[in-house]
Amino acid sequence: MGKAKPFDIPKRAVWEAYQRVKANRGAAGVDDQSIEDFERDVKNNLFKLWNRLSSGSYFPPPVKRVAIKKRQGGTRPLGIPTVSDRIAQGVVKAYLEPELERHFHPDSYGYRPGKSALEAVGMARQRCWRHDWVLDLDIQAFFDTIPHDLLLRAVRKHTDCTWVLLYIERWLTAPVQLENGTLEPRERGTPQGSVISPLLANLFLHYAFDRWMAKHHPEIPFERFADDAVCHCSSERQAQKLQTDLEQRFAECGLKLHPNKTQIVYCKDNVRRGHCPNQKFDFLGYTFRPRLAMNRWGKTFVNFSPGISNRAAKAIRQTMRDWQLDRRIDKRINDLAKMFNPILRGWMNYYGRYHKSALSRALMHLDLRLARWAMSKYRRLRRHRRRARYWVQDVRRREPALFAHWRLLYRATAGR
Repeated sequence: MGKAKPFDIPKRAVWEAYQRVKANRGAAGVDDQSIEDFERDVKNNLFKLWNRLSSGSYFPPPVKRVAIKKRQGGTRPLGIPTVSDRIAQGVVKAYLEPELERHFHPDSYGYRPGKSALEAVGMARQRCWRHDWVLDLDIQAFFDTIPHDLLLRAVRKHTDCTWVLLYIERWLTAPVQLENGTLEPRERGTPQGSVISPLLANLFLHYAFDRWMAKHHPEIPFERFADDAVCHCSSERQAQKLQTDLEQRFAECGLKLHPNKTQIVYCKDNVRRGHCPNQKFDFLGYTFRPRLAMNRWGKTFVNFSPGISNRAAKAIRQTMRDWQLDRRIDKRINDLAKMFNPILRGWMNYYGRYHKSALSRALMHLDLRLARWAMSKYRRLRRHRRRARYWVQDVRRREPALFAHWRLLYRATAGR
């Protein structure tokens, strides 16, 4: 009879975590093992992982650091664990998440089951109508600066499970492998890109921000998506006081508000006649600002509301350029529609929820790219840009549902 394992971790928990990692795909870690490589001997690989987790002998390998481009320029460090490590983190997350979910604040929306970024945007929209001022928060390098001791203290408030605490501590202190191959020890933070990090980040801010706000400023509502938060205030003075208090609170928690990105914003509309240099803010890919709107009687008025941000629209146009349509002359236009419609629908579902006309301006760029594609593909259209645009329009009239964005775009432009 085999010797009992120190930790009772069900094999099914490892299998289910593997299924989630497989569905999410993702790049290879420091061992260069892809999902496909892992699957070639999946039963043996999962058994070895379960055996090491159950015996306490599992030590996470270094996290591979890569730099990804930020929409606003510059780069953000992303940590990529190995496939096996992502599965192991998934086991711990599945154990811990149901317990933490019972305590999390209803206005915490990031990386939680049943919550979404659009839900946070919609709630911010309603509260901007009811409150004149916003404190737009930005925590500087949040994921890189979380103090490990405070985070582990928060975890211990919710579980005394030995293997959960053991492996979370090991993940927090696992070194980072830089792009040149050198290893860098980690004394603070939890890497963006790991499976367990969003849950740990939410737990940290649950105590550092959510519960603190409920205790010290219960009259101020907020929406938080991971480290991105918006607070709604009744006056500029209240917003200034809150900013001062939060600077002190975050300092106590080892964090710092970004001095240039944290701002107080006036939610100006038809009724609000005050003056403030800041009258817009970005939240989850939307820009909140005064916009012209029309009521049910056809009368225009100024409304403080969200629409796709300039950064998000610029990213959409850049993605379209990256498709390099003029090099895809081996494809038919129907083939292009099948390739790109899922992406277009994703943009429309997210950025088209509020102020669709702002999104339509970004989507118009695709028709220009299609005209260039037609000029490259058809000899009769070469060097005839206007004729190529007419050709795209003719296709749209014949098949208005061919590209997902056409119904939204041309319905929006027809209504203006």
